[in-house]
Order: sequence, then structure tokens, then C-alpha cells
Amino acid sequence: MDMGGPARRRPAAWRRAVAVLLAGAVAVGAVGALLVVVPGMVVDRDLAGASVAAQDRLTAVNDVRTTLLQAVGGMVLLFGAYATWRQLRVSQDGLRATQEGQVTDRFSTAVDQLGSEKLETRIGGLHALWRIAEHSARDRDAVLSIQAAYLRTHLPWPPTEGPAPAADVPINDIVPLEVRAADAQVALTGLGVLLSHPREQTWLNLGVTDLRRADCDGLWLTEVNLDRACMEAAGFYHANLTQASLVSVNLRHADLTTAILRRARCVRADLRGAKLVEADLRDADLTEADLREANLRKADAGGAVFHDADLRLADLRGCDLSTAGLRGARLSGALVSDRTRPPAGFDLAAAGTVLTEDPGPEPPPLLQPPGITAQHPPLRSLTPGDG
Repeated sequence: MDMGGPARRRPAAWRRAVAVLLAGAVAVGAVGALLVVVPGMVVDRDLAGASVAAQDRLTAVNDVRTTLLQAVGGMVLLFGAYATWRQLRVSQDGLRATQEGQVTDRFSTAVDQLGSEKLETRIGGLHALWRIAEHSARDRDAVLSIQAAYLRTHLPWPPTEGPAPAADVPINDIVPLEVRAADAQVALTGLGVLLSHPREQTWLNLGVTDLRRADCDGLWLTEVNLDRACMEAAGFYHANLTQASLVSVNLRHADLTTAILRRARCVRADLRGAKLVEADLRDADLTEADLREANLRKADAGGAVFHDADLRLADLRGCDLSTAGLRGARLSGALVSDRTRPPAGFDLAAAGTVLTEDPGPEPPPLLQPPGITAQHPPLRSLTPGDG
């Protein structure tokens, strides 16, 4: 039998302990030598053979020893501070790793909830994703993409078979989005809130979606693609649609009061009967847009392009069109006042507009209570012979 086997199999922890003890003994010996031997050597070197009293030499040695003790103590303090800092860094890294693991688990759970057949479970998953994006900037773009995909798949336009109202149902017979599809409204609201935070992703795709009577009041939908979406009678009070793409979108009867549409692309958009009171339309592209019966009172349309747009029967009282492009625009029957500012050299009367009294200050907006729908009168521009 090999009697040396147990010694060779000594645990690594025991060997490390012995090594630490030896290193400690060496360190203690070095410090002892430093405090016992070195002070005398330093004093003798400074005296250079001169004769002094024993008491004076002892005092000098003690002074050197005190100085060395202070230096050793300072080094110990520095080492202790460094060790504490390293331990703190390790603890922080561990905490960060734990938090990231928890976020990943929460993210996976929330995404799984979106596929549930229960409405309340899907809403809970959407709220969980919203909360994750609020606290984790690195996950924000992923959450935005998931919310946008959720809206595209759950609210296609035109509607497919399912509980969604058919495309030809009159808007007055359609309930608000938060009533007929509460989960979709939560996804839309979360997206519009998260877009107000800095993000790396520039464009989000919400095109070809059914957002009839959606509540977008105060939401940020900047640089969002809403091309060919149906947002009839949706609420966009004070919403931010800067640089949004609204090509061929249906915004009939939409409330865009005080909304920001700077540099928005609204080519061939259907804005019949839309409310754009005091809206910011600066540098927006409304080429070939249908704005019949739209309310643009006091809107700022500086630099906006209305080439070949249809503005018949629109309310342009107090609207700033001083630097707008109106080439080919149809304005017969549009209401103007002495506060309407047309482009230089543009004859509003020759264009068929109707001069009337300015309405004065706008009344405060009356927001519709949840679940209550506004009744929109039929558009005159839909009657035969007014095409």
C-alpha cells in the first residue's frame, strides 16, 4: 500500500491556508525587522559616527520607529480601502447580474402572457413590459417593437374575421378602442408614453392598423409609420406626431386640436371633418390631402405644402398660411376671416373663399369621458354631386 497517498491528496483549501499562514508569518517578521532593526540603522547612518548620549540616541530611534509605524499604518489603511472597494465592485457586479437575470425572467413571462386567451392576462403582460421599458433603457426598443407588432397583428386594417367592427360600419356605431379592445389601447398608450424617452430605434411601423376611436391624447407618436391606417374619430388632443408618416391615412372626424404635426408626411391623407384647431402644421406635407370640412382655425401652417389639396368648406379663420404652398389647392366655400394670413400675392376671394367674422378665442377643450362617444354629423362632402 502507498503510505504517501493521503499526504498527496491533501485538500487544496488546506494548502492555501498553510500558504496564507506562511505569508502572514513572513509579513510579521518583515514588519518586526523594519521596526526593530531599521530605526537603529537609520539613526547610526544619520549620526555618521558622531558621539551622542544614549538617551538622545534612544529618542531618535523611537522617533524613526514612530514614523515607520505611521507609514505602515497608512499602507494598511490604503490596502483596506482598496480591498473594500474591490469587494464593493464585486458585490455590484453580482447585484447587476442578478437584476439582469430577473429582468430577463420578467421579460419572458410578460411575452408569454401576451399569447393568453384571457384579456386580463394580456393586459398584465403589456403593463409588465411597459414597466420593464421604463426602468431598463437597453430593453426599451425591444418593448416598443413588441407593442407595435401586437397592434399590427391584433388590429389589422381592414378587419379580418373576428370581434372587430366591419370596415363599412358607421363611425357613430363603433365604441371606443378602450372598450372593444382594451389590451390594444393599453399597448398603444404604453407605446406613446415610451416614445417620449430617448431611443435608438428611429421608426416604428403601425401602418395598416385599425385604430378607429383610439385614445391618443397627449401621446408621443414621433417618427411612427401610420401609413394607410384607419384612425377615424380618434383623439389626438395635444399629441406629438412630429415627422410621422401618415400617407393615405383615414383621419376623418379625428380630434387633432393643438396636436403637433411638424414635418409630418400627410400625402393623400383623408382629413375630412377633422379638427385641427391651433394645430402645429409647420413644414407638413399635405399634398393631395382631403381636408374638406376640416377645422383649421388658428392653425400654424407656416411652410406647409397643400399642393392639389382639397380645402373646400374648410374653416381657415385665423389660420397662418403666409408661407404655405397652395399650388392647385381647391378652396371654394372655405371660411376665412380678417385674421387668416394667405401667402403673399394670393387672392383668397378669387379662390372662392367666404369671408366671415373671426370666432375669437377658442373655448377650453371638452374631453370625452371614458366609454362615451361623440356623435359626428354626416359629411356634406359625401353627398352626391359634391365630389
